[in-house]
Amino acid sequence: MAYDAVVLVSFGGPEGPDDVLPYLANVTRGRGIPPQRLAEVAEHYQHFGGVSPINEQCRQLLGAIRADFAAHGLDLPVYWGNRNWKPMLADTVAQMRDDGVRRALAFVTSAYGGYSSCRQYQEDITAARAAVGPDAPTIEKLRQFWDHPGFVEPHVDAVRAALAQLDPARRDGARLVFTAHSVPVSAADSAGPHGGRYTAQLAETARLVHAAAAPDLPYDLVWQSRSGPPHVPWLEPDVNDHLATLAEQGVTGVVISPIGFVSDHLEVVWDLDTEALDTAKQLGLDFVRAATPGTDPRFVTMVRELVRERIDPAGTNLRRRLGELPMWDTCPTVCCVPPRRAS
Repeated sequence: MAYDAVVLVSFGGPEGPDDVLPYLANVTRGRGIPPQRLAEVAEHYQHFGGVSPINEQCRQLLGAIRADFAAHGLDLPVYWGNRNWKPMLADTVAQMRDDGVRRALAFVTSAYGGYSSCRQYQEDITAARAAVGPDAPTIEKLRQFWDHPGFVEPHVDAVRAALAQLDPARRDGARLVFTAHSVPVSAADSAGPHGGRYTAQLAETARLVHAAAAPDLPYDLVWQSRSGPPHVPWLEPDVNDHLATLAEQGVTGVVISPIGFVSDHLEVVWDLDTEALDTAKQLGLDFVRAATPGTDPRFVTMVRELVRERIDPAGTNLRRRLGELPMWDTCPTVCCVPPRRAS
C-alpha cells in the first residue's frame, strides 16, 4: 500500500513556566483529578524550570528517524504532533494536508496496548483529522512494539550497564525492579479485545529483559506515576511502597528499569530519579536507574522496520519480535474500550 508520509505522535510537555498549568489542563480535562494533585504535579515541572524533557527528546528522535530514513532510501517526510502541547497534532495534520500528504503512517511513542497508551492516540488522530476537515490525510497507526528487538534490546543493555554500577559486594542482595505507568484497574481490565492486554504485554517485556540481562537476579514489575482520584483503584504496588517492602525483606540494592517508557521524560526524571531515589536513600538501598531507549540506533531502526512492514507486509522479512503474545497490524475495533469513570 502506498503512503506518502510518517507522523511521530507523542504526549507533549510544557517548555516554560507559563506552559505548565495550561498543559496540565489539557492532560487532565474531564478526568476528575483533585486540585491538590494538579498543584503537586505543577511543582514537579517547576522543579525543572517548567520544562518537560519530552519535547526535546521528540526533536532528537525526529531528527534521528529522518536521518535513518534518508540513509536507507526510505523517501518519506516525517512530521511530529502531540496530544497535549505544541506542536499540537491537529496543527501538524493541517500542515500535512497543505503539503499534499494524502495517506500517512503514525508512529506513537508508546509500546503497549491499553486505552491511554494506544486507543486514545487513535482517538487523537481521528479528532485531529476531523478538525482539519474532509481534505485531511488518512493516518494509520503503526502496530504496538512491546516485544520488538529494537525496543527490548536497548532496555537489556541499559539494565546490564546499571547493574555494573552497583557495589559488587552487594550485588547478590540486589533486585531488578521494572516500572511502568499505573492506570486504573478498570482500564487495565478492559485493555485489548479480551482484557488485560496492557499488563500482559508489560509482563512479557519484563520477562524478556530479565532473561537477557540478569537471569540470576529476582525481579518484579511495579507501577508509578498514579494521578487519579484516591477512591478509584489503580494498579499497585507503587514503586515507592515496593522499595519499602524490599528493604524489609533484606534487599540491599535495586536497579530500576522503566520499561513502560521510550525516553527519560518527567515521569522518569521526577518520579524515579527524584522521588524513588529519595525513598531508596531513606531506606538505605543502593539505587541505580537504567536508561530508556531514547535515540538508540536499534530503536530508530525499529521505526523504519515498522514502516516497511506496513508498506509491504507480504514482501518484507522485517517482522521481528521476541515474545509470544498475539500481534496485530491494526488494532481491532473492540480493543481497549475506555471504562466508565467513577463518579
